[in-house]
Amino acid sequence: MNEYVWIGKIVNTHGIKGELKLLSDFEQKEKVFLPHTKIYIGDKKQEEEIKTYRRHKQFDMITLEGYININEVLHFKNQSVFVKRSTLQLQENEYVYQDLIGMEVVENEKVLGKIKDIVYNKANTLLYVEGTKKFYIPLISQYVKKVEVNKKKVVVEGGKDLML
Repeated sequence: MNEYVWIGKIVNTHGIKGELKLLSDFEQKEKVFLPHTKIYIGDKKQEEEIKTYRRHKQFDMITLEGYININEVLHFKNQSVFVKRSTLQLQENEYVYQDLIGMEVVENEKVLGKIKDIVYNKANTLLYVEGTKKFYIPLISQYVKKVEVNKKKVVVEGGKDLML
């Protein structure tokens, strides 16, 4: 598992006081978007600290410690934002959705394929699976029965019914 977990992308600035606009579909925002949380920005993982957080429409808005004007934060625009996995304090067998990518999807001991992507729509989070066929499985208990993080497999029921 990676030391860093992707939590979103800075898409723009907001106002003149250095506020940043993030687009994030990260499922554990309540653990990350808190004052004093360390985040890591860009490919070089530049360490910064969240000063303030608020929601605005579909965006997560943050200010960073030590930055008070728009000109100081412009270079963060279009950069990915990460957090260290240790910040999430995941328990054994807990995971974030991006950990599922690459895991095998298994139904009745038969491998249906591998998870290639996570897709978010307004109704569900979907696992995009590629095997002999390509298909989507909603990440809900009706289909996903167990995630075995250590074995890198997702046990499903009714997954074959979703193959076209």
